[in-house]
Amino acid sequence: MAEQENPNTNPSQQDPGSGGEHEPIPVMQRILDNPFLLLFLGVTIPAVSYIIWGIMEIVQIPIAK
Repeated sequence: MAEQENPNTNPSQQDPGSGGEHEPIPVMQRILDNPFLLLFLGVTIPAVSYIIWGIMEIVQIPIAK
């Protein structure tokens, strides 16, 4: 008995978890899935911004005569 194909299923439309074609993972999802990268960014971005803010404040201090 030959296998019959189901006319309602299209071979190109498989379940996402069925191991079909592997789509590349988007960059933003890879960043958000990495907890160590999020920790690094959460520490460095505020640190760099506060350093730049502090340098801007120091530059604005008038020079004493």
